[in-house]
Amino acid sequence: MNNKQELELYIHIPFCARKCAYCDFLSFAAPERAMGDYVEKLIEEIYGQAVNFQEYRVTTIFVGGGTPSILPAERMGEIFAAVFQCFDVAEDAEITVEANPGTLTMEKLEVYRESGVNRLSLGLQSADDRELKYLGRIHTYDDFLKSYQRARQAGFANINVDLMSALPGQDVHSWKTTLRKVMMLRPEHISAYSLIIEEGTPFYSRYGEGRRTGAQPELRTGPGLLGSPMSLNSLPELPGEDVDREMYHLTKTLLAEHGYDRYEISNYARPGFACRHNIGYWTGVEYLGLGLGASSYVFRHRYRNTDDFMEYLSLDLRQAGAAARDIQELTVNERMEEFMFLGLRMMRGVSGSDFLARFGQNMWNVYGDVIEKLRRQGLLEVESPMIRLTELGIDVSNTVLSGFLLDS
Repeated sequence: MNNKQELELYIHIPFCARKCAYCDFLSFAAPERAMGDYVEKLIEEIYGQAVNFQEYRVTTIFVGGGTPSILPAERMGEIFAAVFQCFDVAEDAEITVEANPGTLTMEKLEVYRESGVNRLSLGLQSADDRELKYLGRIHTYDDFLKSYQRARQAGFANINVDLMSALPGQDVHSWKTTLRKVMMLRPEHISAYSLIIEEGTPFYSRYGEGRRTGAQPELRTGPGLLGSPMSLNSLPELPGEDVDREMYHLTKTLLAEHGYDRYEISNYARPGFACRHNIGYWTGVEYLGLGLGASSYVFRHRYRNTDDFMEYLSLDLRQAGAAARDIQELTVNERMEEFMFLGLRMMRGVSGSDFLARFGQNMWNVYGDVIEKLRRQGLLEVESPMIRLTELGIDVSNTVLSGFLLDS
């Protein structure tokens, strides 16, 4: 059968070796026994949820965290065995595991490959060891190189490298050096984000509100903070907004010169290696989140699993959706808003034809006035049936996208 609906899976592994000073993701350090208990419960949830998705085919799987690669190899193998037993996973599915340098071994990489994983996402952030220390990362650039080389030796031909700009004490030269060092390795994909100072983190205590530029994505959030590995007072200042923007524009120019296509505001790929999982998210493909705090969008409902670790372990997850909290049925207007918000993050923009097929309404009837106003301001480019952000529009994207809010 080829007529099944498309489904993406997100699997959350909340564990990490140490909480980074900027991180507000749902993650924390835990003993190996707690990891084992969590994996058993996660597998229970996989079995419990799968019964609702027999008419779906899984086209992408993304294991995120935390640091998924901190799990013992056999535990990751157990998770994937359960997924493949319970869900109809497409033969050509994109299957990604996030990994941090310093936690990858050949044994783990071999288990990933045997389990069907065909894409790795390595969290480097910076090629400067001083900047990594300021962030509270547990690895050095040399650790990253060793992990990257192991991944290649294990047969991984699709690797993403995560980078972060506008770090404490960073200047344009340092950022350019990081970009050049990474590009020399020729990873298939590079994600390059500017640091956002999030409330509830040590960085927030040091820097306050910090920067929130228009080009930034919404990040997963979560409670809890275990502390910073160094004195906050010893951290240097953040680069100013002008330097931040210079880094941002340098990124797109330099990566383009080296063959990386910018297909989304902060994501770049060599031809054929754009992240299918992320594209699915930006284009409204349904996704099922499994694990602590994981978010889902299925059956026109959005919800998030409990982020209370002990509660998650105590639930009977053989009952589908037992961990679900904050369940919200999206109205047509809300779904149209999300179609525009997320789709306009992509360089190709959004299609009026896709809008009509999905909602049975003409995009120009719903948003024509807004589109024309933004076009006149130089923030949107219109090439029917497509509309997309201009470079100026990307720079102020939060303001632009707010124009697509509809009256309730």
